[in-house]
Amino acid sequence: MKLILTQEVTGLGGPGDVVEVKDGYGRNYLVPRGVAIRWTRGAEKTVESIKAARASRAVRDLGHAAEIKAKLEAQTVPVKVRAGEGGRLFGSVSVTEIANALTEATAEKVDKRTIAIKNPIKSLGAHTVTVRLHDDVSATVSLNVIPS
Repeated sequence: MKLILTQEVTGLGGPGDVVEVKDGYGRNYLVPRGVAIRWTRGAEKTVESIKAARASRAVRDLGHAAEIKAKLEAQTVPVKVRAGEGGRLFGSVSVTEIANALTEATAEKVDKRTIAIKNPIKSLGAHTVTVRLHDDVSATVSLNVIPS
């Protein structure tokens, strides 16, 4: 099955990429979740708009990604959240909250879709997340979750 990706899929490709996948994977997983659309000649025209949107969000080049990585890894970023007794959070820390904290700390726009959290953050204290800045550059960022 030939599909056009609308979002990043780990191990498969990024937005605007035309990929060939097994029928069941495309029909039962990718298309229903809105991660991909079926490839047609008409849909092929949307690839350019998807790639233009991706380019506007993406980091300019490899050198710029390395600069941002240095900024992110050089500091511990504070994330303010609501917490109850004993340091328990109300819910967990979302990628949106992390992206906002990273943007404030570095003055560089960090897209929430590039942040990978291994386990949900549900307690105060030090945590680490990975930020995929470029295809070749990933930064490991130290977070300090503090009560607001």
